[in-house]
Amino acid sequence: MKVLIIIPTYNERDNIEAIVKKIHEVAPQVDVLVVDDNSPDGTAQVVESLQQDNPWIHLIKRGGKLGLGTAYVEGFHFALKNGYDCVFEMDADFSHNPEDIPRFLEAIKDADLVIGSRYTNGISVVNWPLSRLFLSYFANLYARVVTGLPVKDLTAGYKCIRKEVLEAIDWDEVKADGYGFQIEVNFLAWEKGFRLKEIPIIFVERRAGVSKMSKKIVWEAFWLVLSLRIRRIKKSILELFRRRR
Repeated sequence: MKVLIIIPTYNERDNIEAIVKKIHEVAPQVDVLVVDDNSPDGTAQVVESLQQDNPWIHLIKRGGKLGLGTAYVEGFHFALKNGYDCVFEMDADFSHNPEDIPRFLEAIKDADLVIGSRYTNGISVVNWPLSRLFLSYFANLYARVVTGLPVKDLTAGYKCIRKEVLEAIDWDEVKADGYGFQIEVNFLAWEKGFRLKEIPIIFVERRAGVSKMSKKIVWEAFWLVLSLRIRRIKKSILELFRRRR
Protein backbone atom coordinates (compact mmCIF):
# COMPACT_ATOMS: atom_id res chain seq x y z
CA MET A 1 0.00 0.00 0.00
CA LYS A 2 1.00 3.58 -0.58
CA VAL A 3 0.79 5.18 2.87
CA LEU A 4 0.84 8.80 4.04
CA ILE A 5 1.17 9.99 7.63
CA ILE A 6 -0.36 13.43 8.18
CA ILE A 7 1.05 15.51 11.04
CA PRO A 8 -0.61 18.88 11.76
CA THR A 9 1.74 21.30 13.51
CA TYR A 10 1.66 24.56 15.39
CA ASN A 11 4.85 25.42 17.31
CA GLU A 12 6.31 21.90 17.17
CA ARG A 13 9.91 22.86 16.35
CA ASP A 14 11.17 20.91 19.37
CA ASN A 15 9.49 17.70 18.21
CA ILE A 16 9.11 17.63 14.44
CA GLU A 17 12.58 16.49 13.33
CA ALA A 18 12.71 13.70 15.91
CA ILE A 19 9.21 12.39 15.15
CA VAL A 20 9.76 12.39 11.38
CA LYS A 21 13.07 10.55 11.70
CA LYS A 22 11.54 8.01 14.09
CA ILE A 23 8.68 7.35 11.67
CA HIS A 24 11.15 6.68 8.87
CA GLU A 25 13.18 4.39 11.10
CA VAL A 26 10.13 2.30 12.01
CA ALA A 27 8.34 2.42 8.65
CA PRO A 28 10.71 3.50 5.84
CA GLN A 29 8.06 2.73 3.20
CA VAL A 30 5.65 5.49 4.29
CA ASP A 31 5.56 9.18 3.34
CA VAL A 32 5.03 12.04 5.77
CA LEU A 33 3.01 15.21 5.21
CA VAL A 34 3.40 18.06 7.69
CA VAL A 35 0.57 20.61 7.62
CA ASP A 36 1.89 23.67 9.43
CA ASP A 37 -0.27 26.57 10.58
CA ASN A 38 2.35 29.30 10.18
CA SER A 39 4.14 28.34 13.41
CA PRO A 40 5.96 31.36 14.90
CA ASP A 41 8.70 29.05 16.22
CA GLY A 42 9.84 28.08 12.71
CA THR A 43 8.48 24.53 12.54
CA ALA A 44 8.02 24.81 8.77
CA GLN A 45 11.61 25.89 8.26
CA VAL A 46 12.82 22.76 10.06
CA VAL A 47 10.66 20.62 7.77
CA GLU A 48 11.95 22.44 4.68
CA SER A 49 15.53 21.67 5.69
CA LEU A 50 14.62 17.99 6.14
CA GLN A 51 12.99 17.91 2.70
CA GLN A 52 16.26 18.67 0.92
CA ASP A 53 17.53 15.10 1.32
CA ASN A 54 14.24 13.30 1.93
CA PRO A 55 11.75 13.30 -0.98
CA TRP A 56 9.26 11.31 1.14
CA ILE A 57 8.66 14.36 3.36
CA HIS A 58 5.98 16.79 2.17
CA LEU A 59 4.89 20.15 3.58
CA ILE A 60 1.79 22.30 3.35
CA LYS A 61 2.25 25.78 4.79
CA ARG A 62 -0.93 27.59 5.79
CA GLY A 63 -1.42 31.28 6.46
CA GLY A 64 -2.42 31.09 10.11
CA LYS A 65 -3.70 28.99 12.98
CA LEU A 66 -6.69 27.44 11.20
CA GLY A 67 -7.21 24.40 13.39
CA LEU A 68 -6.67 20.66 13.55
CA GLY A 69 -9.76 19.63 11.60
CA THR A 70 -9.06 21.76 8.54
CA ALA A 71 -5.39 20.70 8.62
CA TYR A 72 -6.40 17.05 8.36
CA VAL A 73 -8.93 17.80 5.62
CA GLU A 74 -6.20 19.52 3.56
CA GLY A 75 -4.03 16.50 4.17
CA PHE A 76 -6.80 14.13 3.05
CA HIS A 77 -7.25 16.05 -0.20
CA PHE A 78 -3.48 15.87 -0.76
CA ALA A 79 -3.55 12.11 -0.17
CA LEU A 80 -6.40 11.51 -2.60
CA LYS A 81 -4.83 13.73 -5.25
CA ASN A 82 -1.53 11.86 -5.00
CA GLY A 83 -2.86 8.31 -5.01
CA TYR A 84 -2.32 7.14 -1.43
CA ASP A 85 -4.17 4.00 -0.36
CA CYS A 86 -4.45 4.91 3.30
CA VAL A 87 -3.52 7.78 5.59
CA PHE A 88 -2.61 8.19 9.23
CA GLU A 89 -3.61 10.92 11.62
CA MET A 90 -0.74 11.44 14.05
CA ASP A 91 0.45 14.05 16.55
CA ALA A 92 3.93 15.55 16.38
CA ASP A 93 4.64 15.40 20.10
CA PHE A 94 5.33 11.65 20.60
CA SER A 95 2.06 11.12 22.46
CA HIS A 96 1.42 8.75 19.54
CA ASN A 97 4.20 6.19 19.44
CA PRO A 98 5.62 5.61 15.91
CA GLU A 99 6.46 2.06 16.98
CA ASP A 100 2.73 1.30 16.65
CA ILE A 101 2.65 2.05 12.90
CA PRO A 102 3.23 -1.59 11.80
CA ARG A 103 0.34 -2.71 14.04
CA PHE A 104 -1.98 -0.20 12.37
CA LEU A 105 -0.90 -1.37 8.92
CA GLU A 106 -1.62 -4.97 9.87
CA ALA A 107 -5.04 -4.07 11.34
CA ILE A 108 -6.12 -2.02 8.30
CA LYS A 109 -5.94 -5.15 6.14
CA ASP A 110 -9.39 -6.18 7.41
CA ALA A 111 -10.80 -2.78 8.40
CA ASP A 112 -11.52 0.58 6.83
CA LEU A 113 -10.68 2.79 9.80
CA VAL A 114 -8.34 1.72 12.60
CA ILE A 115 -8.38 3.69 15.85
CA GLY A 116 -5.51 3.68 18.35
CA SER A 117 -7.50 3.35 21.55
CA ARG A 118 -6.52 4.37 25.06
CA TYR A 119 -9.49 2.57 26.61
CA THR A 120 -9.74 -0.94 25.14
CA ASN A 121 -7.46 -2.53 27.76
CA GLY A 122 -8.47 -0.55 30.81
CA ILE A 123 -6.94 2.94 30.72
CA SER A 124 -3.60 3.29 28.88
CA VAL A 125 -2.52 6.88 29.51
CA VAL A 126 0.80 8.07 30.95
CA ASN A 127 1.56 11.40 32.68
CA TRP A 128 -1.93 12.90 32.58
CA PRO A 129 -3.33 14.71 35.64
CA LEU A 130 -6.45 13.02 37.04
CA SER A 131 -8.63 15.95 35.99
CA ARG A 132 -7.74 15.52 32.33
CA LEU A 133 -8.02 11.73 32.52
CA PHE A 134 -11.53 11.97 33.99
CA LEU A 135 -12.53 14.54 31.38
CA SER A 136 -11.32 12.35 28.51
CA TYR A 137 -12.74 9.10 29.85
CA PHE A 138 -16.21 10.42 30.66
CA ALA A 139 -16.32 12.50 27.47
CA ASN A 140 -15.81 9.29 25.53
CA LEU A 141 -18.43 7.47 27.59
CA TYR A 142 -20.89 10.32 26.96
CA ALA A 143 -20.15 10.34 23.22
CA ARG A 144 -20.50 6.56 22.93
CA VAL A 145 -23.82 6.42 24.79
CA VAL A 146 -25.37 9.40 22.99
CA THR A 147 -24.28 8.54 19.43
CA GLY A 148 -24.52 4.75 19.73
CA LEU A 149 -21.10 4.33 18.11
CA PRO A 150 -19.51 1.00 19.08
CA VAL A 151 -16.13 2.60 19.83
CA LYS A 152 -14.54 3.06 23.26
CA ASP A 153 -12.16 5.89 22.32
CA LEU A 154 -14.11 8.20 20.04
CA THR A 155 -11.83 11.18 20.61
CA ALA A 156 -8.61 9.33 19.74
CA GLY A 157 -6.35 11.19 17.33
CA TYR A 158 -4.15 8.29 16.22
CA LYS A 159 -5.86 6.69 13.22
CA CYS A 160 -5.30 4.87 9.95
CA ILE A 161 -7.96 5.44 7.28
CA ARG A 162 -8.48 3.84 3.88
CA LYS A 163 -8.90 6.10 0.86
CA GLU A 164 -12.40 4.69 0.29
CA VAL A 165 -13.51 6.33 3.54
CA LEU A 166 -11.93 9.64 2.55
CA GLU A 167 -13.66 9.49 -0.84
CA ALA A 168 -17.07 8.72 0.68
CA ILE A 169 -17.20 11.64 3.15
CA ASP A 170 -18.21 15.14 2.08
CA TRP A 171 -15.47 17.10 3.83
CA ASP A 172 -17.16 20.42 3.15
CA GLU A 173 -19.80 19.38 5.70
CA VAL A 174 -17.28 18.60 8.44
CA LYS A 175 -16.85 21.72 10.57
CA ALA A 176 -15.67 20.39 13.94
CA ASP A 177 -12.15 20.76 15.28
CA GLY A 178 -10.09 18.95 17.92
CA TYR A 179 -11.99 16.22 19.77
CA GLY A 180 -15.14 17.03 17.82
CA PHE A 181 -13.39 16.38 14.51
CA GLN A 182 -12.28 12.93 15.64
CA ILE A 183 -15.79 12.02 16.80
CA GLU A 184 -17.34 13.29 13.57
CA VAL A 185 -14.94 11.32 11.32
CA ASN A 186 -15.67 8.12 13.24
CA PHE A 187 -19.41 8.75 13.11
CA LEU A 188 -19.52 9.51 9.38
CA ALA A 189 -17.46 6.43 8.53
CA TRP A 190 -19.68 4.24 10.72
CA GLU A 191 -22.87 5.79 9.32
CA LYS A 192 -21.74 4.91 5.81
CA GLY A 193 -21.19 1.28 6.77
CA PHE A 194 -17.40 1.18 6.90
CA ARG A 195 -15.60 -1.24 9.21
CA LEU A 196 -14.19 0.40 12.35
CA LYS A 197 -11.58 -1.37 14.46
CA GLU A 198 -9.81 -0.37 17.68
CA ILE A 199 -6.32 -1.48 18.63
CA PRO A 200 -4.82 -0.73 22.05
CA ILE A 201 -2.10 1.91 22.35
CA ILE A 202 -0.34 3.59 25.25
CA PHE A 203 -0.83 7.34 25.10
CA VAL A 204 2.04 9.34 26.60
CA GLU A 205 1.70 13.05 27.35
CA ARG A 206 3.81 15.26 25.09
CA ARG A 207 7.59 15.39 25.56
CA ALA A 208 7.95 19.08 24.70
CA GLY A 209 5.82 22.07 23.77
CA VAL A 210 2.39 23.15 24.98
CA SER A 211 -0.90 21.24 24.81
CA LYS A 212 -3.49 22.62 22.36
CA MET A 213 -6.41 21.64 24.65
CA SER A 214 -8.97 24.41 25.34
CA LYS A 215 -12.46 24.83 26.80
CA LYS A 216 -13.72 25.78 23.34
CA ILE A 217 -12.65 22.41 21.93
CA VAL A 218 -14.35 20.55 24.81
CA TRP A 219 -17.67 22.40 24.45
CA GLU A 220 -17.61 22.03 20.68
CA ALA A 221 -17.35 18.27 21.10
CA PHE A 222 -20.17 18.25 23.66
CA TRP A 223 -22.64 19.98 21.35
CA LEU A 224 -21.47 18.03 18.32
CA VAL A 225 -22.35 14.74 20.01
CA LEU A 226 -25.91 15.97 20.61
CA SER A 227 -26.24 17.07 16.97
CA LEU A 228 -25.07 13.66 15.77
CA ARG A 229 -27.70 11.98 17.96
CA ILE A 230 -30.38 14.21 16.48
CA ARG A 231 -29.10 13.35 13.01
CA ARG A 232 -29.46 9.63 13.77
CA ILE A 233 -33.00 10.12 15.04
CA LYS A 234 -34.00 12.09 11.93
CA LYS A 235 -32.49 9.42 9.69
CA SER A 236 -34.37 6.68 11.53
CA ILE A 237 -37.65 8.55 11.17
CA LEU A 238 -37.10 9.08 7.44
CA GLU A 239 -36.31 5.38 6.95
CA LEU A 240 -39.47 4.44 8.84
CA PHE A 241 -41.58 6.65 6.58
CA ARG A 242 -39.99 5.17 3.47
CA ARG A 243 -40.79 1.62 4.63
CA ARG A 244 -44.43 2.49 5.30
CA ARG A 245 -44.80 3.86 1.80
